[in-house]
Amino acid sequence: MLWAKQRSTTKNSGAGKHMIRLFKLLIFLAIIGFVGLVGYAYVGEYFGANFSPPQDEVRTPVTLDAE
Repeated sequence: MLWAKQRSTTKNSGAGKHMIRLFKLLIFLAIIGFVGLVGYAYVGEYFGANFSPPQDEVRTPVTLDAE
């Protein structure tokens, strides 16, 4: 009897299959997004993107209170 009850509950678990499929889709999209971001970091320079920080010299006077 217990086996028959488990079988009937697993038969109606269509929502669980959809959740697993949605989860797999989200993982797949995250991996594709990460690969795209890494690829853009490597070849973005050829498309006009400049990822180097601006290099400016900054001088700020500092007063020390030493006795």
